[in-house]
Amino acid sequence: MTEDLQRLIGQRVVLDTAGPIVYLGTLKEVCPAGFWLQDADVHDCRDGHASKEVYLIEAGRDGVSPNRRRVFVLTSSVLSISALGDIVLH
Repeated sequence: MTEDLQRLIGQRVVLDTAGPIVYLGTLKEVCPAGFWLQDADVHDCRDGHASKEVYLIEAGRDGVSPNRRRVFVLTSSVLSISALGDIVLH
């Protein structure tokens, strides 16, 4: 695991995908196969009113509403990972 990923352990993060799904939660573990998130929100942006970007801005401002206690996200599904606090609120 890289040092950059290590510093995200225990923080609220955003895992962005190529599709409409976005994962938000507390990063608990990183392994070659994927990422374990705790108190996670698995959100399909097709189901709501907001684009991914708007949804992430709202989550950064209002907080994460978990719908999973734990979720494992495959590395192959993730395009990027960032701390929720790194989201720029417009």
